[in-house]
Amino acid sequence: MENIKVGIAGYGNVGRGVEKAVNAAPDMELSAFFTRRDPSALQTNTPSAKILRADDAASMQGELDVVILCGGSATDLPIQGPAFAKLFNTIDSFDTHAKIPDYYAAMNAAAKDTLSIISVGWDPGLFSIMRQLSLAALPCGSVYTFWGRGVSQGHSDAIRRIEGVANAIQYTVPIEEAVQAVREGKNPTLSTREKHLRECYVVAKEGADKARIEREIKEMPNYFADYDTTVTFISEEELQKNHSKMPHGGMVIRSGSTGENKHVMEFSLKLESNPEFTASVLTAYARAAVRLHREGKRGAMTVLDVPMSYLTPEDPAWQRQNLL
Repeated sequence: MENIKVGIAGYGNVGRGVEKAVNAAPDMELSAFFTRRDPSALQTNTPSAKILRADDAASMQGELDVVILCGGSATDLPIQGPAFAKLFNTIDSFDTHAKIPDYYAAMNAAAKDTLSIISVGWDPGLFSIMRQLSLAALPCGSVYTFWGRGVSQGHSDAIRRIEGVANAIQYTVPIEEAVQAVREGKNPTLSTREKHLRECYVVAKEGADKARIEREIKEMPNYFADYDTTVTFISEEELQKNHSKMPHGGMVIRSGSTGENKHVMEFSLKLESNPEFTASVLTAYARAAVRLHREGKRGAMTVLDVPMSYLTPEDPAWQRQNLL
């Protein structure tokens, strides 16, 4: 069985989830954490793994098979991604859909001797695969993606970056009438605003301009500007009491026809922990990245480029016998 040496960059919710997933994998060894904090202050659950500053990552070059990048898409990954891709095979969950082509180009340019699989998770990620699969199976039709009701880590992180915000949680909420119309095969034409609502719960710093914060949230491009968004200011105590869990989920639905016959394909997820599920998917693709790199693949890839048989520790013969 393979012994894949893994590094984790970032130790937030996703990073802690990756730690659990890697330590549970029979073919992986968690070897290093990279952090922007003081390494001596970082308390992990893997005492055997080294803890280094992110700026010192080059000292581990050649000792790790893959590094799983757990930073946010708004400001972390655009800088962190290419920097690590020059040194290691990488996996990340870059999820700003509108900017994926630019991010792919940057990672592809950086990964000259390495392999980087970008935008891994459940959307982008597993939902991307289902959109591709349903398009291939039902070329005459329309695809719809709904998210939630659940906590969006990327959108919550984007709010927390706003000046004057102490903490924040954002829920994505599908509009039920739109979901029902799609499931009934009506093939409605839906704008972004007609598919989802966004609910933001924000803890403002003392003396912060709440009107400005609310305006910046609602006008934020790629995150909130295209949605009906509500902003509710609450205390830190209320946030911790009522909004400390991180559930999520959603569905990809394709409605189409083959001649006179109509068909609906649906793939759905219901997650108690968005970051832990995302971490589990990242870890599976870390395995695939190592295998592909050993076969000579270089540059950037997405989940649409990776054979599914590379994702699990089971050998191809077992997969053919048990999964086909």
